[in-house]
Amino acid sequence: MKAVLVEPQQRLVLGDAPDPAAGQGQAVVEVEAAGVGYFDLMNLRNGASSVPGVEVVGRVEDRRRVLALILSGGYAQQVAADADQLYPVPDTLDPADVVALGVNAMVAEGAVRRAAVAPGERVLVRGASGGIGVLATQIAHARGAEVTAVTSSAEYGERLRILGAAKIVDRTRERPEETYDVIIDTAAGPQVREHLELLRPNGRYVLCGGTAGVPEPEAFEPLMRDFHKSPTLFAFSLTSVSPEERRKSWDRVLKLVADGQLSAVLDRTFPLGEAAAALQHVEQGKSFGKVVLLNE
Repeated sequence: MKAVLVEPQQRLVLGDAPDPAAGQGQAVVEVEAAGVGYFDLMNLRNGASSVPGVEVVGRVEDRRRVLALILSGGYAQQVAADADQLYPVPDTLDPADVVALGVNAMVAEGAVRRAAVAPGERVLVRGASGGIGVLATQIAHARGAEVTAVTSSAEYGERLRILGAAKIVDRTRERPEETYDVIIDTAAGPQVREHLELLRPNGRYVLCGGTAGVPEPEAFEPLMRDFHKSPTLFAFSLTSVSPEERRKSWDRVLKLVADGQLSAVLDRTFPLGEAAAALQHVEQGKSFGKVVLLNE
């Protein structure tokens, strides 16, 4: 099969790789589309030598289409995946759209659910134009919240309004000035502190990404300073969620899609052989939604 191989200096090339064999409790997936994200970039920066890619959509032996979550190897024509990490996909959905949902939708759904977003609450989404943010904006809106989306341009702001954001903050020109019941933060970085200060009494802050880097310890000082307001900080990662709970989350995502309350947001697709260009596009931080590789 063809796969994206990691050569010295983390150079990516399309080459030949052995066809995968299904081990005990596994299935081989014929990959139609693979997600490209910051997790892949971080793995490569940390010296990973395996084929990148942690989420794919494709068909298994009985021709069922599935979403598969894997540890690596998704940038390929085939991949072996554990059976308990295969999630059903309606044939009515395009494979690229399913990847644009995929892991990001489960993270967004889990973050909004963990924060117990309620109708009428004010929710701020940091990194709202990213793969998780565009979905968290829609899911919080579907729960009846008033969503403020933080993004990087007026153009992205208009697109986020269409997805359900009531207010837009262009972070290149302004900062949020209101206070919020819930903050969904996909960026982290040095601005965590100033955003923690925007929590209302009994507010909930969910860190579910780190595209802006790791906050300094001082960033969390407002939690103690505002102790009397009973703030809550969650760090949420899908890796902590059991396969059973992930499946329930995926079912809830598909229901939102079926009900017209959630839609995939696809930024760009690249052919498998242009994986390096796809990762570079993600690294530039200018994508709106998900970047996807296609096996053509």
